[in-house]
Amino acid sequence: MTLLVTVFAAVIVTIIWYRNAPENPMKLGTLCLMYWGASLMWLVDAIVGYSEDGAEFFVPSGADMLNDLYLGLSVVALGLVIWLVILLVKDPRGVVKSALTKNMN
Repeated sequence: MTLLVTVFAAVIVTIIWYRNAPENPMKLGTLCLMYWGASLMWLVDAIVGYSEDGAEFFVPSGADMLNDLYLGLSVVALGLVIWLVILLVKDPRGVVKSALTKNMN
């Protein structure tokens, strides 16, 4: 489930990034790379899990699937938080800067 959640997130963000490809003011490329990196990590984990458990790897219990779903959603949420912090620090549209200077006047 973790692999599926992160791959779906990576594909969705990649499509959004590609539609706005020449211009990247929202730094979606960074979010894209984070999700594809997480997907690659879970793919390696699945390969190692299959090599250790064999066919039993493909029949997880319901509790294990639910835990994996929560972990996948947590990874996607953490990626969004990191992306938001990067976005606020870089401030590509100058929104944070103008809000701070407006409050100082």
